[in-house]
Amino acid sequence: MIPLCIPEIRGNEWKYIKDCLDTNWVSSVGAYVNKFEDDFQKYMNSKKAVVTMNGTTALELALRTLGIGIGDEVIVSSLTFISPVNTIKYVGAEPVFVDVCRDTWVMDADKIEEIITPKTKAILPVHIYGHPADMDKIMQIAKKYNLYVIEDATESLGSLYKGKAAGTIGHIGCYSFNGNKLITTGAGGMLVTDDEKLGEKAKYLSTQTKTVLENGGFYHEEIGYNFRMPNLLAAMGCAQLENVEEYIKIKRENAKLYNSLLKDERGITLPSEKEDVRNVYWLYSILVESDYHFTRDQLIFKLKENGIQARPFFMAVHEMPPYRQCRCGDMNITNELALKGINLPSSLGLREDDIETICKIIKQQ
Repeated sequence: MIPLCIPEIRGNEWKYIKDCLDTNWVSSVGAYVNKFEDDFQKYMNSKKAVVTMNGTTALELALRTLGIGIGDEVIVSSLTFISPVNTIKYVGAEPVFVDVCRDTWVMDADKIEEIITPKTKAILPVHIYGHPADMDKIMQIAKKYNLYVIEDATESLGSLYKGKAAGTIGHIGCYSFNGNKLITTGAGGMLVTDDEKLGEKAKYLSTQTKTVLENGGFYHEEIGYNFRMPNLLAAMGCAQLENVEEYIKIKRENAKLYNSLLKDERGITLPSEKEDVRNVYWLYSILVESDYHFTRDQLIFKLKENGIQARPFFMAVHEMPPYRQCRCGDMNITNELALKGINLPSSLGLREDDIETICKIIKQQ
């Protein structure tokens, strides 16, 4: 079986985790928690990083840090894993869906202004599958209407937009270290920001708003949240981050090979990479157009019959029962892509002959 996307363990993971076990620092207090935040903040060239239990808690923490809640609206893509949309509801706000671009599959910045209302408080672009959204336009709109921007960069660690890391352009950016992400801690997430006050508030909220008194007692000024990452997982994150540039290179080389093998296949649309953007190709994805010789789902099953795991694009969130009543713009492109998109195997350990085998099956008549 060629899996869709599994983690790569090739560095100091065993060494750092053993250190946690040997010293008994296994919970949410320990040197690796601080080290992972510091190392990540430096790598992303941001002023503050706050580690969390997963990407979902990072997104919720971002919303809570910015004070977004009941009565507020947040503009978000519908072509996404459901997590960012759910977090908007967690804080009591309402998602408003905007369509995506046909070529990059990310939020269409040109369609944002038409759905802004006095209730709009933030824009939450999702850099889906590794390609950044048009952050210049999004930030211009945010400035014009006095809105916050929270980047969901959970799928785009390593991607660049005009030389800046995806997730570091908005007011807050969020990342995931789930087992299928570019680097993994098994479960984990990170929030980054260049606003030190926001960063301090996020850390405060994520650790139960705990203040330690002189006598060692805990005092809590307001309601907080337990979004902390254990030292064990942070140790793994430190080791994974040491290899991140190598992992990015592998992802892009694999995408280049896929592109070269599929570029002339009728009915297959390849992923794009806009000028001034570096797509990390977290999941290498294609569109199965109407002139291809199978339907999208037929291709998925054909790959499965040959021991190859593939997955359809995320279903449009605005079509799911919890969100059908939410306000949205024209969602024609989102609806189309949700029916045509397919993710192909993208593990870091994928071999050249694996990619050749996958493409051979896709090219079969």
